[in-house]
Amino acid sequence: MGKIYAIGDLHGCFSHLNSLLNKFTIGQNDTLLFLGDYIDRGPDSYEVVETILRLRNKLASVICLKGNHEQMYLDFLRGTDQDLFFSNGGNHTLRSYKKNGCEYPPPEHMRFFLSLKLYYETEDFIFVHAGLHPNVPLQNQNPKDMLWIRSQFYRSPNIWNKTIVFGHTHFSEPYIRDGKIGIDTGACTGGALTCVELPGMIFYHATI
Repeated sequence: MGKIYAIGDLHGCFSHLNSLLNKFTIGQNDTLLFLGDYIDRGPDSYEVVETILRLRNKLASVICLKGNHEQMYLDFLRGTDQDLFFSNGGNHTLRSYKKNGCEYPPPEHMRFFLSLKLYYETEDFIFVHAGLHPNVPLQNQNPKDMLWIRSQFYRSPNIWNKTIVFGHTHFSEPYIRDGKIGIDTGACTGGALTCVELPGMIFYHATI
């Protein structure tokens, strides 16, 4: 198996993503993995999703996880929890799609949102958007925890015997502690977009 390049929360930060992708080269046996939260808060949700779709067509292995913001968007599109969507920056997503001529996600984008995985597991790593509930086996995790949990996860002992790579909780620099690597470093709030190359644990950052 090749290297894994895991990228943290994008939140519509298209310029950060372009800059970050120029900082490393993905080999034929490597995997590019996104931890979710592609949309909301930043200005270019549509362009971020378009870029990821192009990458999935170009590269041999691209894994895309679901973030809580994708779940909120899907709920909004189904007509539920609209206040929650707007209070978490959903208006920026609607504006991004509208400026690209779309009132709703195009079919390819909708298929993308519906296809997102809750986690991805390898021999040495578990990748998940927010984290895992302590003392619950991986197969029994509540999807809501995997999308929303914070300190209850990252401040608890790691019982899974694998390194867990996560986003969702914003740190000023990568969180590296007790078999956990947190790589949401606040791209949409003036921080960096972060990628970790594994297993070497090499970090790449992009800011505007």
